[in-house]
Amino acid sequence: MSADLLYTETEQDLRASVRRLLSERAAAETVMTAYDEVPADFTGLWKSLASELGLAGLLIPEEFGGAGASTREAAVVMEEIGRAVAPVPFFTSAVLATTALLRAGEREVLGRLASGESTAALVIPLSTAPGTFVASVKATDSGLVGRVTTVAGVAEADVLVVPVSGASGLELHTVRIADANVTPVLSLDMTRRLADVEFSGASSVRVDGGNAVGAVEEALIVGSALLASEQFAVAQWCLETTLSYVKERKQFGRAIGSYQAIKHRLADLWLEVSSAGAAARYAADTYARGDEDSGVAATLAQAFCSDVAVHAAEECVQLHGGIGMTWEYPAHLYLKRAKSDQLTLGTAYQHRARLGELVDLPVS
Repeated sequence: MSADLLYTETEQDLRASVRRLLSERAAAETVMTAYDEVPADFTGLWKSLASELGLAGLLIPEEFGGAGASTREAAVVMEEIGRAVAPVPFFTSAVLATTALLRAGEREVLGRLASGESTAALVIPLSTAPGTFVASVKATDSGLVGRVTTVAGVAEADVLVVPVSGASGLELHTVRIADANVTPVLSLDMTRRLADVEFSGASSVRVDGGNAVGAVEEALIVGSALLASEQFAVAQWCLETTLSYVKERKQFGRAIGSYQAIKHRLADLWLEVSSAGAAARYAADTYARGDEDSGVAATLAQAFCSDVAVHAAEECVQLHGGIGMTWEYPAHLYLKRAKSDQLTLGTAYQHRARLGELVDLPVS
């Protein structure tokens, strides 16, 4: 089966539903309250997405109570979340934690996640790239012991999915949030909050069947593929918003968008963003089809899309001039999400190095 980068009617309907809800409940002025001294509570928004729209179980098979959808549909949701910079744990719970549990063969927690009853977080440093994970939590006779820094999604989770170093190798355990010591971390992007998680004899349930290494790696690869869709959407919003602004903003009696230097910068950016969209869509499609190229596609998408999102956000701030630097204008939300995403699941450099290995590129 050949690649299909076009969106189906079902995917467009899904996009419309998610966009409608986020436009009503996660407008820019609402999202900005995540940076208040007392951050706003977006639990209600996530519950609406998780339960009313069924997004929490999007990747979970129907036999477990989920929607049985693929990464193509999940990519559409990631695009809309990126477009709104929505402070919801779809990526951390419905993608990373869910994929790890699915690959491990777990069922009970997946059923609760699918219904929206529970939210999970995969307890790994957010910067972990595929192929680089090393467990820092150990299984002992008295329970789990260890500390993991900069974990995303913990603030919204009630179930922790923890990769653990056991007697026979890597294991995957679930832990109730009440049994862990969680310390919030001041994050650059407060719409995706981080925390340090420490276990001191925490009780847990082992959920893998000896395939924990594959479960964690699968989560990182799927996460890399779908994160690219969010990065593309962030870049696209920045490009569209900047284009609208330069057509209206006037200097010396002319719209600044009429100056050749501005035209060249935006034309170059349009080419980058369009290419990022194709790379992200290809990554989601190849994984959905079970294509053997899916690992390469996910790595390629991350190697390219992460830098494009940051470039687009920087151009958005700069070409808006003074207003782009203000706290009241939403450009900073996208710059922070783009920069945070650039470091999520590995840097572009790490993915380029991995890509070289995957395609057997000779070392120079």
